[in-house]
This record gives sequence, C-alpha cells and structure tokens, in this order.
Amino acid sequence: MSRFASFHERIYRAFLDRRSLSKLLLVSTVSGGGIVAFSDTTPFRVAYADPAQGQCPKKKVVVLGTGWAATSFLKNLKSSSYEVDVVSPRNYFAFTPLLPSVTNGTVEARSIVEPIRNIVNKKGPHCEYREAECYKIDAEKKKVYCQSTQASNLGGKEEFAIDYDYLIIAVGARANTFNTPGVEENTHFLKEIEDAQKIRRTVIDCFERASLPSLSEEEKKRILHFVVVGGGPTGVEFAAELHDFAIEDLAQLYPQVKNLVKITLLEAGDHILNMFDKRITAFAEQKFQREDINVKTGSMVVKVSEKEISTKERGTGHIVSLPYGMAVWSTGIGTRPFIMEFMKQIGQTNRRAIATDEWLRVDGCDRIYALGDCATINQRRVMEDIAAIFSKADKSKTGKLSIQDAKEVVTDICERYPQVALYLKKKNMRNFVDLLKHADSETQTLQLDIELFKLALSEVDSQMKNLPATAQVAAQQGEYLADCFNRMDECEKNPEGPLRFRESGRHRFHPFRYKHFGQFAPLGGEQTAAELPGDWVSIGRSTQWLWYSVYASKLVSWRTRVLVVSDWGRRFIFGRDSSRI
Repeated sequence: MSRFASFHERIYRAFLDRRSLSKLLLVSTVSGGGIVAFSDTTPFRVAYADPAQGQCPKKKVVVLGTGWAATSFLKNLKSSSYEVDVVSPRNYFAFTPLLPSVTNGTVEARSIVEPIRNIVNKKGPHCEYREAECYKIDAEKKKVYCQSTQASNLGGKEEFAIDYDYLIIAVGARANTFNTPGVEENTHFLKEIEDAQKIRRTVIDCFERASLPSLSEEEKKRILHFVVVGGGPTGVEFAAELHDFAIEDLAQLYPQVKNLVKITLLEAGDHILNMFDKRITAFAEQKFQREDINVKTGSMVVKVSEKEISTKERGTGHIVSLPYGMAVWSTGIGTRPFIMEFMKQIGQTNRRAIATDEWLRVDGCDRIYALGDCATINQRRVMEDIAAIFSKADKSKTGKLSIQDAKEVVTDICERYPQVALYLKKKNMRNFVDLLKHADSETQTLQLDIELFKLALSEVDSQMKNLPATAQVAAQQGEYLADCFNRMDECEKNPEGPLRFRESGRHRFHPFRYKHFGQFAPLGGEQTAAELPGDWVSIGRSTQWLWYSVYASKLVSWRTRVLVVSDWGRRFIFGRDSSRI
C-alpha cells in the first residue's frame, strides 16, 4: 500500500512541477489499447537564438536556384549556424546530362528529377523552400523580391520580399539565341525538363503527320528533316540519340516513311566537339558520316522561319535555305533578365555573367556569392599585383630578391595565382625557382630586382582561362562554398588561405580550384567517347559502360539511381516508348 501511495505522490509532484502535463489525457481500453492526447492553447512560436543568453543568432542565407550549384551547396551544408531559404520556380533538381536521353524515351523525365523538398527537409526546421521566382535583388537593403509561379486560378501572383545576411545566386542560365530572328518562336531549346518533353512530343508528331496519306512526298521529307543547331556536346548527343530512336524504334513503327528521315547538324566552327581532343572530333565526324547524319560546318544560322532555316556559308558567303520539320537550338548560354538588371545595379554591365573573385564572392558586393552558369571567376592578374608581391617577398627591403626570399612565398603565389602553375607546366619548368633562374640567366647573380621579377612573370597571365559552364564546375563550386560556410567561424579566427599581398595577414579560405575529372561525348549506337585526365582518350562500347556507371553514381539519390537504371534495362528489353503523352 505504501508503494502505491509513493507512486501517486511522485505523479502529484510531477504535475505541480510541470503544469503542462495536466493537459495530457490517457484513455485506456479493456482490450489493452490506448490513446494519448495533448491539449495546449499556447500559440506556436519559432525558437530563435537569444543573444542575451549568450547564443549567437542564426545568419539568414538565401539560395536562389535548385540546379547543380545550389543543390550541391545544400547537400554539403552541415553547419547549424544558418537559417536557409531556397527560392526557385522549380521544386526539383534535374540531372541535366541525361536530358538528351529524355527526348527519345530512353529515360523517363521523372527518373532524373529529385524533389528539392526531399533535400531541404533533411536539413531540419531551419531550412525552407519557396516555389517562387526572384525578379529583383536589392544589394543595398539586402533583400530579394520574389513572385509566386503557381497557376493563376489559385489567386494570382503573390509577391513577397526576403531579407538575407548571405545571398547565394545559383540560377543558371538561359539559351543564347545571339538575337537571331525567329529562334525564340520556331526552335526548341534543351535546357530544362519541359524542353526535353516538348521535343519528344514533337518528334512523334512529325512522324504521325508524315504518315497522313494526303501529304505530298516533298512535304513528308520536310516534316521528317530534323535540324540541330550547335555542334557542342549537347547538340552532338541529341543528334546521336535522335538517330538511334529513328533507326531502332520508329523505323519499325513507321515503315512507310523510314527512308524519308534526315538529320542535319549545323556548326558555325570548323569542327564539332571542338572542346574535345582532336581524335574524338575526327571519330565523331566519321561516325556521323557513316550513319548519314549530315554535318555542315562553317554554317552560321542567320534566320529561322516557320518552315525554313537560313544559313550563311563561311566558304562562299552564300545564303542557303533548309526546309525543316523540327529544329533544336543548342549554341551556348545567355544571361537571365533579372541577373542582367542586377549586374547593371552593381556596375557590371556588358558582361556575359556575374564576375566573382576566386572565393566566389560577387565583385563589388558584400556577402553575395554567385556560382554555376550565371557567374564567372574574374581571376586576378599577377602583373596587377607584381609590386606588392615583390615587396612582400623582399623582407629585408633591399630592393633585391634572392632565391631564398622567393621560396618563402612561392606556395602563396602559386595558390593565389593558378596561372603561374599552368605556365610552369607549359614551359616544362619544375618549379617557380626555375622561372626566376631563367629570367636571371644573363647575370646568374640569383638576385632579382623589380624589373627582372616583372620580366620573369610577364607572360604568366597568358595562361588565364575561364572555367567551362558545365555541371561538373557548378557542383564543385557548390561543395566548396558549403565547406566555407561550415567552417566560417573557425577560419575567421585561424585563416588558412594564401598571403594577402596588398594587405596584412592571410585570406580566410583557400581559393576555389576546379579539378577536371574528364568529360564524355555519347555518340549513339552504344558508343561513347571519353577524354579523361592524363591525356587519356577512350572511344567505343566499353566507354559506353563507363558512362553508364559514372552517371548512375552521380545521380543525387538512390531513388533516381534505381529509376534510371531500370529505364536503361527497360530500353534494352522492350525498346523506347513512342507514345505521345
């Protein structure tokens, strides 16, 4: 009995100490089941850090975009010191390298997308997603202005503003039309999931239209003439995928028109895939020639009408008209309109993309970062800082720089100015000291004044190159920036970057450095070309299997991996689906 009384006494004290427990109701049943209910009329409040109690308030980070750079940043951000708001009109991440495979049904569209909320929700309550489109950035007030993108019957456009402490711009880019007349109205792009789905429907429409008995032979040929503008990786892969679709699947379904199909690839330069090794370019051109894919180099599109594409031939200067049924425009990237307005606001007019420094910070802005296709790194030139570098190395202030002096700063120079390492590699020099010795080859005193130092580094800046606008670059930038944010406080106290040559101390972080892991060019017929580090080129069916394995491993979730691999298996067994859905 005393044990029972003691139990009730403990319960009574618990209710006195924690009065909210009085709102807990336990309902039991004879069968042993039960329900626990809790009632509380206290309104829900978001708990923020209280500076008065010694807690630092969370910094507000706004991320614009859900592409490669933004998603990579979100997946790698581990610190709990930030509140994150993600704003994008697309509530998913799309694995864009597989977009050409979506156009012909090799892979289904939903297999290569991952809902962004699956990623955001794993970050906890301090990470939110807003399905909206940013239309203005106010760098002075630290605000982004957005509007909703949902259907108008849900209440029209909803506009709102979000304050930020840090802004990350990762909105990608749009297709570049070069202001060519008729491109926007009459051609297809291949940048988004919707583009790939639209191309797939149009291809089927062309075959169905050409199968109608009332059309003339000439009209059928026009409708089944597919033109791809742009001989880069996307254009070449799409042309190859379309050829496989037409030969392997559609030829069996539309036997009466299969001999009328024609694919033309237009390239303004001398060769297709000109960013690849010459061996890959030659193999691709020969393969396309064997498969009757008409490759026209030196052809610049000057106008696109509803039924004809006009090109200017570089060799003759003549204007040639090509009748077509469907045209796909894949000629590079352009700047989004609101990014152009932002660039004007911060004094970066007449640029292709937002200029950032080597730490991905937007030039001329505080706490704004830009990465991915919408930005380009404005690498600082060595010759701009040559006097400051010499002064920092010349610790004795004699006006002469010894080899030993140079050795003490060589690591910082090579890290701050990556073009130095590229120049040394090109000239087959072992290290920076060899470069200085080469400049002092006449006197051999191994003592350099400022003029000899300038002479040694005068050609280094010729090795500066912009990074390519690829998914690989964007993903690495997102991962790098997330790592910086994870260690922001730590590196504020203990900077780890190179010396500040114009100021004292060191930079907080190491600058961003892109590591190239190679690139693929699928050429159709289960053959792929690969250019990998170390000047290794591989072409053929074995490389196609390497492509399968690499792309499967790079997908962002196990869900998308399973879906894509099952799509590949379905295609091998049953062929591609030609339904127009």
